[in-house]
Formats: sequence, structure tokens, C-alpha cells
Amino acid sequence: MRYFVALLIGMLTGAVLFGAGFYYNPFMNQTMISPLAVTNEKVIGLSFSAVPQEGILYTNNGDSVPAPHPKRVAKLLEPAVSDTTVFVTELHDGSGDLAGIGIKFSSRSERTRLFGGEALANSAWHLYLPGEGTMLVDQTENYWPYIREVRIPARLSSGENWRGAFHGIMTSGPSALGTARVSGGSGLFSGLESEAVESLTARGYSAVQGPVSMTGTLTIVLPRVESTDE
Repeated sequence: MRYFVALLIGMLTGAVLFGAGFYYNPFMNQTMISPLAVTNEKVIGLSFSAVPQEGILYTNNGDSVPAPHPKRVAKLLEPAVSDTTVFVTELHDGSGDLAGIGIKFSSRSERTRLFGGEALANSAWHLYLPGEGTMLVDQTENYWPYIREVRIPARLSSGENWRGAFHGIMTSGPSALGTARVSGGSGLFSGLESEAVESLTARGYSAVQGPVSMTGTLTIVLPRVESTDE
């Protein structure tokens, strides 16, 4: 019997050490500085509330946190899109003024490797900026730092919530420098080929409701954008 107890204690100890090593792995830290921080090109920043209930529309399969908004929005129940979310939100410029509308489609990536610190999602932003034009931002995002520092502590909290300060660069590709791919659609952005990064800043999260206080920013490089007007 004592051998069984010793074996059980050893297994539990090993599991605890493995979990601690996995959770505190120093090689899984989030990117704090944008890859675009040293660019000499013109950049624009488009901010938005990352709280689904504060957006225009948010939907998923209906079983995930956060819940769809508004309540009557259609849920994504088909197997092909059950891991997909759709988020429609207002975009604001650096002065806080309304700049346009963003529509984000996001789905879980098959390349996710949690043991390698990668909780990946493939996403695409469709941006409409009235008076300027449209753009598509195609990116791969790594949510592991956000999950580790925000969502897991919220789950482990007795009140099932987290309050603190988190900031991280979510974009991890598809470019070799870890930036998103930007393609111009119409207007001033017609023919544009550039790059962007998306960041999140969180201050409150509920394990039951999802983000409570969180903002996002899209930083987009606009090289040699010129008006077509004579």
C-alpha cells in the first residue's frame, strides 16, 4: 500500500511541477513592443472597444464566452463555422473621433500548440473608413499570453473575475516579422499592400461574461498613400 501511496504522491508532484513549468515558462512571454515601432512610414491607429457588448454585433456558436450580442443575432451553429466569431465595431482615430466600421472574422487555428506557447487564431478585418476607402487585414494571432495572464487567473479567482493591467501584441503573422498583411480595397487605399499589428489592453475580465474592460488598437502602415483627386 505504501508503494501505491508513494507512486500517487510522485505522480501528483510531477503533475504540479509540469503545470507550473508550463504556466511560468519564460519562453512564452507576450510581445510588448510592436514590430512597427521603428518604421519610418506613416502609420494610423484605429482603436475600438474589445468588449463585445459594447460593439455593434458579436456572435459565435452560442455556447462560448462571451455570449452573442445583441441577443437576437443569429448564432454560428454549422460545423464549418462553429469555431468562428464575428465582431462588428466602431473604429476611432487618435483623437477619439469616429473613423469607420470594422468587421472581424476569427477562427481557431489548427496550428495551435499550447505546449509551445501558441494559442493561435486566424482572423481577417474588413475596414470601412468613409471618405477614404476600404482595407482588408489578414493576420494570425497568438492569444496564449492573454489566456495565461487574464483568462486563467479569472477562472481560478473565487469571484471568477480578473482585474489588473495587461497589454500585448496579438498579431504574430503571417509575415516573417510577425505583422499582419494589409490589402487595399477601394478609395485612397486601392492597390495598397502594407502591414499592420493588433494589440489588446485589458483591465477587467469575467469568466462568466467575458471582457469587461478591454480596448484594442489596429496600427496600420500607410506608405505613399496619395489622393486620386486632381
